[in-house]
Amino acid sequence: MNQYYQKDLYAILGIEPDADEAQIKSAYRKQARIWHPDVNDNSQESIVRFKEITEAYEVLTDEHKKSQYDILKGFNFKSSSYTTQTQAKKAYTQSSSTQTKTEFKTETKQQENRSHDKSSFSQVFENILDGLFTGESSPKKTKTEKKKHKPENGRDINLNVTIKISEAISGTNRTVNVLHSERCPKCEGRRFINGAKCPLCKGTGEISIHKKLSVKIPAGIKKGAKIRIADEGNKGYNGGKSGDLYLFIDIEESSFFKYEGNNVLCEIPITPFEAVLGANIEVPTLSGNVSMKIPPYTTTGQKFRLSQQGTGKNKKGDQIVTVKIVVPKEMTEKELELYEQLKLISKHNVRENLLNDK
Repeated sequence: MNQYYQKDLYAILGIEPDADEAQIKSAYRKQARIWHPDVNDNSQESIVRFKEITEAYEVLTDEHKKSQYDILKGFNFKSSSYTTQTQAKKAYTQSSSTQTKTEFKTETKQQENRSHDKSSFSQVFENILDGLFTGESSPKKTKTEKKKHKPENGRDINLNVTIKISEAISGTNRTVNVLHSERCPKCEGRRFINGAKCPLCKGTGEISIHKKLSVKIPAGIKKGAKIRIADEGNKGYNGGKSGDLYLFIDIEESSFFKYEGNNVLCEIPITPFEAVLGANIEVPTLSGNVSMKIPPYTTTGQKFRLSQQGTGKNKKGDQIVTVKIVVPKEMTEKELELYEQLKLISKHNVRENLLNDK
C-alpha cells in the first residue's frame, strides 16, 4: 500500500498547499533538474529524492488524488469536492442528533436509519482511502470533478523528395517512408513511471512508427513545389485533428539541362565544318532526341529555339539551344593537310577590326 499520504508532498516540491497546477509543474521541473539521477551520477540519494519528487508531482497533478490527499492532510480548499474527515464526522454527529428528535412510526425504522447513517459515513471515508491508494475514481464523481482534456492537434510532417527530370515532366508514383511520432501509450507522454524512466519510450514520452506511403507526383511539377497529403502527419489526441504530410519536391541537377522559368536551356557542340557548311544534328530534349538544322556560317554562342520542348503543364515552354564550335583534339594527317591548304588560300582576317580599333 502506498504511504505517500503520510508525507508532505507540497514541502517535497517546495510549494504552498494553495499552489495552482502551473506552480506545481514549474516546481517539479525545477526540482527534477536538480535531482535527476543522470545529473547526479545515479547516486542513491538522487534516485530516492527523484522518486519522491515524481510521486508528489503525479499525486498533485491528478485532480482526484489531490482532492483526497488534501482532505486527509486537513487542507480545505474550495476545489475539493469532499468534506474533510473532521467535517464528515461533524456532519454524522449532527445527522444522528437530528434523527433522535424526529418521531418515527416504529423503533425498527429508527434503528434502520441510524445504521444507514453510520454505514454512509464509513463508506464515504472508505471511498476516500480506496481512491487515494488505488488511484481509482469514485463512481459518484460529478462532472466538475472529471479531468477535462483539451483537443490536441497533431503536428505536420515535412519530407523532401528528389525526382529525375523525366519524372518531373511526365509525372510518377513514388513510395516514401514516413516517420510518425506518437505519444507513448505506457506513460501517456509523462516520460516517467514511479520515478523511473518509462521502459517503452526510454523517457522521451514518444514512440516512433514507420509507415510507407505511395504518392502520386503530377506531370509538369516544378522544383520547390509542395504536395499536401491530408491527415498523414502525426496523430491528434482528445478529438484533435491529425497533422498533414507535406512533400517538398526537388529535381536532380543535370550537367546538360538548365532551367529558366518554363524554358529549358542547353549547349550543343558542333564541328567547324558544320558551322561553316551547315548541318542537321540530333539534339536531346526532355521527351527524346529531335532534329535541328544548323544554317551555314553559324558562329559560337548562336541560339536556336525548339518550340514546346520545355516544361509546364498549362503553357509549355521552349528549349533554347546554344551552339559551341569545338575543334577536335586529335586529327588525321589528311585533315591537317586540308587545314594547311585552307590557311594558304584563306584571305580572311577575323581580328581585323580589333587591330583597326587600336
